[in-house]
Amino acid sequence: MKNIAIRFEQLYNQAKGNKWFYYFAIFCRITLALGFIPSSIVKIMGERFTGLPANNPLGHYFDALHLTGYYYTFIGITQLTAALLLLIPRTALLGALMYFPIILNIGILAYALRFEGTRIITMMLLANLYLLYWDYDRLKYCLSAILSYAYPNKVKRKPRGGSFPLLFFGCVLTTVAAVIVVNRFLYEVRPGNSQLECTNACAGSNDPEAYAVFCNCIYKQGKPLDACLERYESAKKSTR
Repeated sequence: MKNIAIRFEQLYNQAKGNKWFYYFAIFCRITLALGFIPSSIVKIMGERFTGLPANNPLGHYFDALHLTGYYYTFIGITQLTAALLLLIPRTALLGALMYFPIILNIGILAYALRFEGTRIITMMLLANLYLLYWDYDRLKYCLSAILSYAYPNKVKRKPRGGSFPLLFFGCVLTTVAAVIVVNRFLYEVRPGNSQLECTNACAGSNDPEAYAVFCNCIYKQGKPLDACLERYESAKKSTR
């Protein structure tokens, strides 16, 4: 365990001393903050968060959330606080720590309800994890206490410089591409963000008739997602 920690420290200090990793951390902080500010203001003002129709599984969830009163406002205040903390260098770590459970919850919700925005949310979650890694030198004291190991002595870093980390950013681009591709084929059917979007996907599916049954179940009958998935499977079997 100690050898792994030492090796990790070495790699971390190399990254921390490279200006390109630093620029990428700033980019992540700004984009994550911009991702939360508009939605948080909408919640604080008490307005409906999304344009998704009520019969959409996620739209139904947000309609119910909208009716929770000051809890809805509290979520907006928490999101705005995390976003503003990210924009201030001294409080960026606190912002990243606040941001993580919120974006993780949104990510699980998006995948559970097959939301079309899962790609963006996944990238936001990965960017948040990068920011936590970036401030590992401040988090490691807590980690060492929890995992019961002694962290290595602090290494004196050189001023930021270094060559462009081509391998790292190649991995970033590969990860983005993988998220897009995997999400494209992750689910056989999705409700989409509207009835038109759902029905338009029927033609390109393996079973257009069964897909149409699924869309009709979601948008015209207003049934829960699981019930409509069961109808989709039954329709597939009947068309074979």
